[in-house]
Amino acid sequence: MYRDNTKVVKIGNKLIGGGNPIMIQSMTNTRTDDVEATVSQILALEKAGCDIIRCTVPDINAAKAIKEIKKHIHIPLVADIHFDYRMAIEAINNGADKIRINPGNIGGTDKIKAVVDAARAKNIPIRVGVNSGSLEKDLIEKYGGVTAEGLVESALDKVKIIDLGYDNLVISIKSSDVMMCVKAHELIARKTNYPLHVGITESGTLFSGSIKSSIGLGLILGQGIGDTIRVSLTDDPVKEIEAAKLILRTLGLRKGGIEVVSCPTCGRTKIDLIGLASKVEELVRNYDLDIKIAVMGCVVNGPGEAKEADIGIAGGDGCGVLIKHGEIIKKFEEDKLLAVLKDELDNWKD
Repeated sequence: MYRDNTKVVKIGNKLIGGGNPIMIQSMTNTRTDDVEATVSQILALEKAGCDIIRCTVPDINAAKAIKEIKKHIHIPLVADIHFDYRMAIEAINNGADKIRINPGNIGGTDKIKAVVDAARAKNIPIRVGVNSGSLEKDLIEKYGGVTAEGLVESALDKVKIIDLGYDNLVISIKSSDVMMCVKAHELIARKTNYPLHVGITESGTLFSGSIKSSIGLGLILGQGIGDTIRVSLTDDPVKEIEAAKLILRTLGLRKGGIEVVSCPTCGRTKIDLIGLASKVEELVRNYDLDIKIAVMGCVVNGPGEAKEADIGIAGGDGCGVLIKHGEIIKKFEEDKLLAVLKDELDNWKD
């Protein structure tokens, strides 16, 4: 697999590449120089399962804030830099564990060399980012538009610019076009062994963005491509982590966490199954268990349909049942469904 053969890169206390577990990333949407708000958001993301966090560094105040932010968080911090190479150097000097730059907008070779020298001095990895929205005009003309081939050529050109005797690099090539993004990753995985950060950029709101990201990341990660991921959503960043964890678990690339499955409702459903399933998903966030829970709307077919789950609940006509591996083990009043499930989780034993 491609993932097993990528170069190992150390980001703070995390290792990516070389077959290491895929890391989940997100990005804060607070003002980075608002240390209290930024730390609060990062801690919430840590609790949700974020492995690496990225913060924008548009000015000197944001760069200097990194030092204070780092005192209160427990995951590596990546500084996101655009246009001003001095912000990259300042971020490194203030403890950033990695920097993300686009060499195309950072300035000439001398400025890029200054950033590389600063990164080298502290052995800080550089993520080289290329986006379909900023693809160079000459590559658009060469390939007759924005294409996967153009994205890959642009990314590899940027790597050559950065690689001034320093190969502590990560590459990201992103597009809002899902299938273009998939093809670009298939192409670049054959051409380089640098770790790849994968995501569908500008994917949209929670609903549409989760679907686009699931398809794109599923197709890419399923081929053994990708070492870190971000599900980019126009929503609370915590939702990005929840979606990313589910994608990885669905692909069999991450263990742990409760998986909730539920039936789609039908004419036999006599309970508020939609509301119940939502309450169960909220409930299980507080448990560190590696199990599958089924939430079913019918006591007739529910037990059989929940056979693959470790535990399940089903209700209808005022009655609720508790199910374990397809067998009904307890009956009770319908309004106790959530309470019974919580009691089981509180006292769970493998």
